[in-house]
Amino acid sequence: MIGTIENRDAFLSKIAQQLGRTPKTELAQPIWQYQPQERVLKDVTKDELVEVLVEQCKNIHTDIVLTDTANLTKELQKVVDNYGGHSVVTWKDERFERYGLTSRMTEQWSQMGIQLYEWNSAQHEENIQQTEKANIGITISEMTLAESGTAVLFSSKDKGRSVSFLPEKSIILIPKSTIVPRMTQAARFIREKIRDGEQIASCINFITGPSNSADIEMILIVGVHGPIKVTYIVIEDQ
Repeated sequence: MIGTIENRDAFLSKIAQQLGRTPKTELAQPIWQYQPQERVLKDVTKDELVEVLVEQCKNIHTDIVLTDTANLTKELQKVVDNYGGHSVVTWKDERFERYGLTSRMTEQWSQMGIQLYEWNSAQHEENIQQTEKANIGITISEMTLAESGTAVLFSSKDKGRSVSFLPEKSIILIPKSTIVPRMTQAARFIREKIRDGEQIASCINFITGPSNSADIEMILIVGVHGPIKVTYIVIEDQ
């Protein structure tokens, strides 16, 4: 997102003046004596992170499938069939082609009676209408936090955030290479992109399984205001 900040220096100078000091232009980062966030799941392998993710999925009511690119189409079809097929909405994302899914999605699904709608940045209202009536939304995680079982989705003009929360069921593809231990690494990844001047998504969604709430009497209800069923498909991509 690109914007303009106006009158910031004058505003901060006025506050500093009222506090009886000059404005601070630099702030030294503190050096913490203990950094436990860096030790959690430190030095574990990708395979061990997958094991952690599989265990955490049991806690967040999420199904998980492990596969490779050669079998991805078959495994995805199993999940789509299990969810009742009917209608699917996806991002406009070149990674579907890279994973060999385009033919199944654009050609074979129509023959199987499964409607596919691909997010179109030129049709805002149509996107929302198609997404809210779709049975299944399919997205791809930029990175996934093994500790909490959280998929991280970066929105863009071709990757509407509605795809992950309006359909009743959600399928999230997770490249194994992008699994990280926890939020610490995800925050660092985003911070480094900002530091390097890269343009990042204006909306980043951290999704931990299906929607749920325990606001009323601490009784957990799964499927309150978003997908009621979620499946992660971890792809062996290295």
